[in-house]
Amino acid sequence: MKKRLNYVDFSEACKSSLELCSSIEKSVEKSEIISSLDSLGRVLYKDIVCIKNLPSFDNSAMDGFACRIEDLGKFLKIKDTIFAGDKKELEELKSGECYKIMTGAKVPKNVDLIAPFEICETLEDSVKIPENIKIGSNIRLKGEEQKKGSTLLKKGEKITSSHIAMLASQGIMAIEVYRKIQIAIISSGNELKEPWEMTNEDEIYNINAFFLKSFLQEHHFSSNYCGVVPDDFSKSVDFIESLKDFDVIITSGGISMGDADFLANAFLECGLKIAYHGVNIKPGRAMMTGIMGKSLVVALPGNPLASIINAYIFLLPLLKKLQGETNIYHDFIECKNKKSFKVKEQRVESILGRVTNGVFEVTRDNKYGSAMISAIYESNALMLSSGAKSEIQESEFIKVLEFNKKFVGEKINFLN
Repeated sequence: MKKRLNYVDFSEACKSSLELCSSIEKSVEKSEIISSLDSLGRVLYKDIVCIKNLPSFDNSAMDGFACRIEDLGKFLKIKDTIFAGDKKELEELKSGECYKIMTGAKVPKNVDLIAPFEICETLEDSVKIPENIKIGSNIRLKGEEQKKGSTLLKKGEKITSSHIAMLASQGIMAIEVYRKIQIAIISSGNELKEPWEMTNEDEIYNINAFFLKSFLQEHHFSSNYCGVVPDDFSKSVDFIESLKDFDVIITSGGISMGDADFLANAFLECGLKIAYHGVNIKPGRAMMTGIMGKSLVVALPGNPLASIINAYIFLLPLLKKLQGETNIYHDFIECKNKKSFKVKEQRVESILGRVTNGVFEVTRDNKYGSAMISAIYESNALMLSSGAKSEIQESEFIKVLEFNKKFVGEKINFLN
């Protein structure tokens, strides 16, 4: 008699996946110094502190005229023109004087405001400033954005182009980041062929490994594709033993309870301590996680669509936490459902769809198999049904996970 998988609750699986990271976090918490220009997608190992006020001097936010508040409504003599980057010493304004000033130029000490060119009445060498301008208008004050000593960027933040702009504002060209975790990707199944090989009608191409490698690359993780493990127990054990130096081992297929599914037992033979084996979710029930020595093991389903969905739901937060990120939880948006569709009761179901202008439209009326890959290509979002009802109604507001949505630092409930 074949064993049945003991399916754990969806929420418990999410929690358990993240708890696994604490078992090996210390072994992967190492840092390196890299160039800021090469830091896109890396994770900060230390806080970055402001070392230069932003802005570093009072400067003009507009092209206009710099004047004192008591001279509003008068014709003023244009004393000089100040350009951005000027090094010349500027005298304080006297009554009846103003400066022509350009955006970014340093503001003289006793200037109270900048009046934009377009609202002023200009003659050859004088200008009349309107009376209805507030003191401080169009002046960027020293340190108003960031003051010296304040925290600019925090440990655990993933570097984006906006982070790099902040680093450049401080003249910081080298930063300390977490070293990249070492990830191995393997597949199982004698029926699999690599895309460069010829196939017959009884063989299929290895979709999952190529998806996983590119999926991880999209999210700034590096990985090594280590090949297909044959459906043979002793060969599987030897193959797995060779992967023990990796921080994370990701597999797809071979961990159900079929006669040819040797992979789960091969991992056990190599010392795997299973956290859970089977999740109460459709599609994607055949999933396993655990710790093997210093390696975290994530065994995804063999069916491509189920593997892709579970990689997004379970694998990505786990890898983010292990890499040192603080924003590891899925965020959601609220959308109006375009048309009603049926869902399964008594278990969590992941439903693919497309979000356009805040409206969710289910993919193929929620009628697709776990081996289909076209459905994921046609979708840009995912809805998770809690199993509490059998239908999602038209115009109902639902929580949706967008595939390109940012992650957040606080756990939220995105089940519907």
